[in-house]
Amino acid sequence: MKAQINTDLHRLGYYPGCALSGSAREYSLSLERVFREIAVELVPVRDWNCCGASAAHSTNHKLSIALPYRNLALAKEQGLTEIFAPCPFCSKTLITTNYKISPEYDGSVKIINSVDIFSQLMDKIQPRINPGRLKGLRVACYYGCLLVRPPKLLKYDDPEQPTSMDEIVRKLGVEPVDWEFRTECCGGGFTVCNEEAVLELSNKIIEDARDNGAQAIVVACQMCQINLDMRQRAIEKKYDVIYQMPIIYLPQLVGLAMGIKPKDLGLTLHFVPTKSITTKVQSNSV
Repeated sequence: MKAQINTDLHRLGYYPGCALSGSAREYSLSLERVFREIAVELVPVRDWNCCGASAAHSTNHKLSIALPYRNLALAKEQGLTEIFAPCPFCSKTLITTNYKISPEYDGSVKIINSVDIFSQLMDKIQPRINPGRLKGLRVACYYGCLLVRPPKLLKYDDPEQPTSMDEIVRKLGVEPVDWEFRTECCGGGFTVCNEEAVLELSNKIIEDARDNGAQAIVVACQMCQINLDMRQRAIEKKYDVIYQMPIIYLPQLVGLAMGIKPKDLGLTLHFVPTKSITTKVQSNSV
Protein backbone atom coordinates (compact mmCIF):
# COMPACT_ATOMS: atom_id res chain seq x y z
CA MET A 1 0.00 0.00 0.00
CA LYS A 2 1.37 3.42 -0.96
CA ALA A 3 1.79 6.13 1.66
CA GLN A 4 -1.12 8.42 0.83
CA ILE A 5 -0.35 12.12 1.02
CA ASN A 6 -2.44 15.22 0.71
CA THR A 7 -2.06 16.11 -2.97
CA ASP A 8 -3.13 19.70 -2.24
CA LEU A 9 -0.13 20.14 0.04
CA HIS A 10 2.14 23.16 -0.13
CA ARG A 11 4.80 21.89 2.31
CA LEU A 12 6.43 18.46 2.43
CA GLY A 13 8.95 17.08 4.90
CA TYR A 14 12.26 16.38 3.19
CA TYR A 15 15.16 14.10 4.06
CA PRO A 16 17.81 14.81 1.36
CA GLY A 17 20.44 12.40 2.68
CA CYS A 18 24.16 12.72 2.10
CA ALA A 19 24.54 12.04 -1.62
CA LEU A 20 22.23 14.77 -2.92
CA SER A 21 24.65 17.48 -1.83
CA GLY A 22 27.61 15.70 -3.44
CA SER A 23 27.70 12.95 -6.04
CA ALA A 24 24.00 13.35 -6.92
CA ARG A 25 23.85 17.13 -7.08
CA GLU A 26 21.88 17.03 -10.35
CA TYR A 27 19.21 14.90 -8.63
CA SER A 28 18.85 17.56 -5.94
CA LEU A 29 18.79 20.42 -8.47
CA SER A 30 16.06 18.84 -10.57
CA LEU A 31 13.90 17.88 -7.58
CA GLU A 32 14.07 21.34 -6.03
CA ARG A 33 13.41 23.05 -9.38
CA VAL A 34 10.37 20.91 -10.22
CA PHE A 35 8.86 21.30 -6.74
CA ARG A 36 9.36 25.05 -6.92
CA GLU A 37 7.49 25.05 -10.24
CA ILE A 38 4.45 23.37 -8.65
CA ALA A 39 4.66 25.53 -5.49
CA VAL A 40 5.46 22.72 -3.06
CA GLU A 41 7.99 23.70 -0.39
CA LEU A 42 10.42 20.99 0.65
CA VAL A 43 10.98 21.33 4.41
CA PRO A 44 14.24 19.63 5.48
CA VAL A 45 14.34 17.67 8.71
CA ARG A 46 16.25 20.01 11.02
CA ASP A 47 19.70 18.78 12.06
CA TRP A 48 19.30 15.54 10.07
CA ASN A 49 22.18 13.07 10.07
CA CYS A 50 23.39 10.30 7.77
CA CYS A 51 20.97 7.35 7.94
CA GLY A 52 23.85 4.87 7.79
CA ALA A 53 22.44 3.08 4.74
CA SER A 54 25.77 2.45 3.06
CA ALA A 55 27.74 0.81 5.87
CA ALA A 56 26.23 1.02 9.37
CA HIS A 57 24.27 -2.24 9.05
CA SER A 58 27.49 -4.17 8.39
CA THR A 59 29.46 -2.66 11.26
CA ASN A 60 27.07 -2.11 14.16
CA HIS A 61 23.45 -3.25 14.27
CA LYS A 62 22.45 -0.80 17.02
CA LEU A 63 24.01 2.09 15.11
CA SER A 64 22.12 1.09 11.96
CA ILE A 65 18.87 1.56 13.90
CA ALA A 66 19.94 4.60 15.96
CA LEU A 67 20.98 6.76 13.00
CA PRO A 68 17.68 6.63 11.06
CA TYR A 69 15.70 6.55 14.33
CA ARG A 70 17.11 9.95 15.26
CA ASN A 71 15.95 11.41 11.92
CA LEU A 72 12.44 10.04 12.40
CA ALA A 73 12.25 11.34 15.95
CA LEU A 74 13.45 14.79 14.82
CA ALA A 75 10.85 14.82 12.04
CA LYS A 76 8.05 14.02 14.47
CA GLU A 77 9.31 16.65 16.91
CA GLN A 78 9.22 19.14 14.02
CA GLY A 79 5.58 18.25 13.33
CA LEU A 80 6.28 16.54 10.00
CA THR A 81 3.93 13.65 9.21
CA GLU A 82 5.37 12.67 5.80
CA ILE A 83 9.02 12.57 4.82
CA PHE A 84 10.09 12.57 1.20
CA ALA A 85 13.37 10.63 0.95
CA PRO A 86 14.47 10.60 -2.72
CA CYS A 87 17.33 8.12 -2.17
CA PRO A 88 16.01 4.52 -2.22
CA PHE A 89 18.77 3.49 0.22
CA CYS A 90 17.61 6.17 2.65
CA SER A 91 13.89 5.54 2.20
CA LYS A 92 14.35 1.79 2.73
CA THR A 93 16.44 2.39 5.87
CA LEU A 94 13.90 4.81 7.33
CA ILE A 95 10.97 2.51 6.50
CA THR A 96 12.78 -0.48 8.00
CA THR A 97 13.43 1.47 11.19
CA ASN A 98 9.71 2.18 11.45
CA TYR A 99 9.36 -1.57 12.04
CA LYS A 100 12.02 -1.65 14.74
CA ILE A 101 10.90 1.23 16.93
CA SER A 102 11.06 1.78 20.65
CA PRO A 103 8.07 2.91 22.76
CA GLU A 104 9.27 6.52 22.55
CA TYR A 105 8.49 6.66 18.84
CA ASP A 106 5.32 5.20 17.34
CA GLY A 107 6.35 4.84 13.70
CA SER A 108 3.79 7.39 12.53
CA VAL A 109 6.04 9.35 10.14
CA LYS A 110 5.40 8.10 6.59
CA ILE A 111 8.33 7.72 4.19
CA ILE A 112 7.76 8.53 0.52
CA ASN A 113 10.15 7.80 -2.37
CA SER A 114 10.58 9.72 -5.64
CA VAL A 115 8.36 7.53 -7.80
CA ASP A 116 5.61 7.55 -5.18
CA ILE A 117 5.64 11.33 -4.76
CA PHE A 118 5.49 12.00 -8.49
CA SER A 119 2.73 9.42 -8.93
CA GLN A 120 0.64 11.19 -6.32
CA LEU A 121 1.36 14.75 -7.45
CA MET A 122 0.70 14.31 -11.18
CA ASP A 123 -2.54 16.29 -10.81
CA LYS A 124 -0.39 19.29 -9.86
CA ILE A 125 2.24 18.58 -12.49
CA GLN A 126 0.15 17.72 -15.57
CA PRO A 127 -1.36 21.19 -16.13
CA ARG A 128 2.21 22.48 -16.57
CA ILE A 129 3.21 19.76 -19.04
CA ASN A 130 3.26 19.96 -22.81
CA PRO A 131 3.40 16.26 -23.87
CA GLY A 132 4.56 17.32 -27.35
CA ARG A 133 7.93 18.44 -25.95
CA LEU A 134 9.01 14.82 -25.47
CA LYS A 135 7.26 13.37 -28.51
CA GLY A 136 9.13 10.42 -30.01
CA LEU A 137 11.31 9.82 -26.95
CA ARG A 138 11.57 6.18 -25.84
CA VAL A 139 13.00 5.40 -22.41
CA ALA A 140 13.70 2.39 -20.20
CA CYS A 141 12.35 2.93 -16.68
CA TYR A 142 14.92 1.40 -14.33
CA TYR A 143 13.66 0.65 -10.82
CA GLY A 144 16.70 -1.21 -9.54
CA CYS A 145 16.70 -3.24 -6.32
CA LEU A 146 15.51 -0.91 -3.61
CA LEU A 147 12.53 1.05 -4.91
CA VAL A 148 10.23 -1.98 -4.72
CA ARG A 149 12.09 -4.39 -2.42
CA PRO A 150 11.77 -5.97 0.06
CA PRO A 151 8.03 -6.06 -0.75
CA LYS A 152 6.93 -7.01 2.78
CA LEU A 153 8.35 -3.75 4.09
CA LEU A 154 7.92 -1.36 1.19
CA LYS A 155 4.50 -2.58 -0.06
CA TYR A 156 5.06 -0.47 -3.13
CA ASP A 157 4.27 -1.67 -6.65
CA ASP A 158 4.97 -5.16 -7.99
CA PRO A 159 8.51 -6.24 -6.95
CA GLU A 160 9.09 -8.14 -10.20
CA GLN A 161 7.10 -6.17 -12.79
CA PRO A 162 6.67 -2.62 -11.44
CA THR A 163 4.77 -0.13 -13.59
CA SER A 164 4.47 3.07 -11.51
CA MET A 165 7.39 4.89 -13.16
CA ASP A 166 6.20 3.77 -16.60
CA GLU A 167 2.79 5.32 -15.87
CA ILE A 168 4.41 8.64 -14.94
CA VAL A 169 6.51 8.88 -18.11
CA ARG A 170 3.49 8.05 -20.28
CA LYS A 171 1.72 11.07 -18.78
CA LEU A 172 4.76 13.14 -19.79
CA GLY A 173 4.26 12.11 -23.41
CA VAL A 174 7.16 9.62 -23.36
CA GLU A 175 7.03 6.00 -24.49
CA PRO A 176 8.39 3.51 -21.91
CA VAL A 177 9.92 0.44 -23.55
CA ASP A 178 9.18 -3.12 -22.46
CA TRP A 179 12.43 -4.65 -21.24
CA GLU A 180 13.74 -7.40 -18.95
CA PHE A 181 16.24 -5.66 -16.66
CA ARG A 182 14.04 -3.06 -14.97
CA THR A 183 14.61 -4.50 -11.46
CA GLU A 184 18.03 -6.13 -11.91
CA CYS A 185 20.87 -5.02 -9.64
CA CYS A 186 23.47 -2.59 -11.02
CA GLY A 187 26.01 -3.51 -8.35
CA GLY A 188 24.89 -0.78 -5.94
CA GLY A 189 27.47 -0.01 -3.28
CA PHE A 190 30.14 -2.17 -4.94
CA THR A 191 31.04 0.74 -7.22
CA VAL A 192 34.20 1.40 -5.16
CA CYS A 193 35.14 -2.00 -3.72
CA ASN A 194 34.28 -4.28 -6.68
CA GLU A 195 34.28 -2.32 -9.90
CA GLU A 196 34.42 -5.46 -12.08
CA ALA A 197 31.09 -6.69 -10.69
CA VAL A 198 29.53 -3.27 -11.28
CA LEU A 199 30.78 -3.14 -14.88
CA GLU A 200 29.39 -6.59 -15.64
CA LEU A 201 25.98 -6.00 -14.09
CA SER A 202 25.58 -2.47 -15.44
CA ASN A 203 26.60 -3.53 -18.94
CA LYS A 204 23.76 -6.06 -19.04
CA ILE A 205 21.28 -3.36 -18.01
CA ILE A 206 22.40 -0.80 -20.61
CA GLU A 207 22.63 -3.48 -23.31
CA ASP A 208 19.07 -4.69 -22.68
CA ALA A 209 17.71 -1.14 -22.67
CA ARG A 210 19.46 -0.41 -25.98
CA ASP A 211 18.33 -3.67 -27.57
CA ASN A 212 14.72 -2.83 -26.74
CA GLY A 213 14.89 0.56 -28.39
CA ALA A 214 15.47 2.89 -25.43
CA GLN A 215 17.10 6.24 -26.16
CA ALA A 216 17.71 6.91 -22.45
CA ILE A 217 17.40 5.15 -19.10
CA VAL A 218 15.34 6.87 -16.39
CA VAL A 219 16.30 6.29 -12.74
CA ALA A 220 15.21 7.41 -9.26
CA CYS A 221 18.31 6.27 -7.38
CA GLN A 222 21.61 8.13 -7.29
CA MET A 223 23.67 4.95 -6.87
CA CYS A 224 22.09 3.46 -9.99
CA GLN A 225 22.70 6.70 -11.87
CA ILE A 226 26.36 6.76 -10.84
CA ASN A 227 26.97 3.15 -11.89
CA LEU A 228 25.24 3.50 -15.25
CA ASP A 229 26.43 7.02 -16.06
CA MET A 230 29.85 7.53 -14.49
CA ARG A 231 30.97 3.95 -15.19
CA GLN A 232 29.63 3.82 -18.75
CA ARG A 233 32.90 4.78 -20.40
CA ALA A 234 34.68 1.97 -18.51
CA ILE A 235 31.88 -0.42 -19.52
CA GLU A 236 32.28 0.52 -23.18
CA LYS A 237 36.04 -0.03 -23.00
CA LYS A 238 35.77 -3.38 -21.21
CA TYR A 239 33.13 -4.81 -23.55
CA ASP A 240 34.26 -3.03 -26.74
CA VAL A 241 30.90 -1.38 -27.35
CA ILE A 242 29.60 2.15 -27.77
CA TYR A 243 26.38 2.97 -25.93
CA GLN A 244 26.37 6.72 -25.23
CA MET A 245 23.14 6.03 -23.34
CA PRO A 246 22.00 9.04 -21.26
CA ILE A 247 21.04 8.11 -17.69
CA ILE A 248 18.58 10.72 -16.45
CA TYR A 249 16.73 11.19 -13.20
CA LEU A 250 12.94 11.01 -13.16
CA PRO A 251 12.56 14.66 -11.98
CA GLN A 252 14.84 15.76 -14.82
CA LEU A 253 12.44 14.16 -17.31
CA VAL A 254 9.48 15.76 -15.53
CA GLY A 255 11.23 19.12 -15.66
CA LEU A 256 11.91 18.83 -19.39
CA ALA A 257 8.23 18.09 -20.02
CA MET A 258 7.39 21.24 -18.04
CA GLY A 259 9.69 23.36 -20.18
CA ILE A 260 12.39 23.94 -17.55
CA LYS A 261 15.84 24.67 -19.01
CA PRO A 262 18.19 21.63 -19.09
CA LYS A 263 20.91 23.52 -17.20
CA ASP A 264 18.50 24.29 -14.35
CA LEU A 265 17.80 20.55 -14.08
CA GLY A 266 21.47 19.61 -13.84
CA LEU A 267 21.47 17.92 -17.24
CA THR A 268 24.84 19.48 -18.09
CA LEU A 269 26.50 17.69 -15.14
CA HIS A 270 26.27 14.12 -16.45
CA PHE A 271 29.24 12.05 -17.62
CA VAL A 272 27.33 10.71 -20.64
CA PRO A 273 26.11 13.75 -22.61
CA THR A 274 22.35 14.31 -22.55
CA LYS A 275 22.36 16.45 -25.70
CA SER A 276 20.55 13.74 -27.69
CA ILE A 277 17.60 14.18 -25.33
CA THR A 278 17.67 17.95 -24.87
CA THR A 279 18.06 18.53 -28.63
CA LYS A 280 14.94 16.44 -29.25
CA VAL A 281 13.04 18.52 -26.71
CA GLN A 282 14.21 21.78 -28.31
CA SER A 283 13.27 20.62 -31.83
CA ASN A 284 9.81 19.57 -30.64
CA SER A 285 9.33 22.97 -28.99
CA VAL A 286 9.90 24.93 -32.22
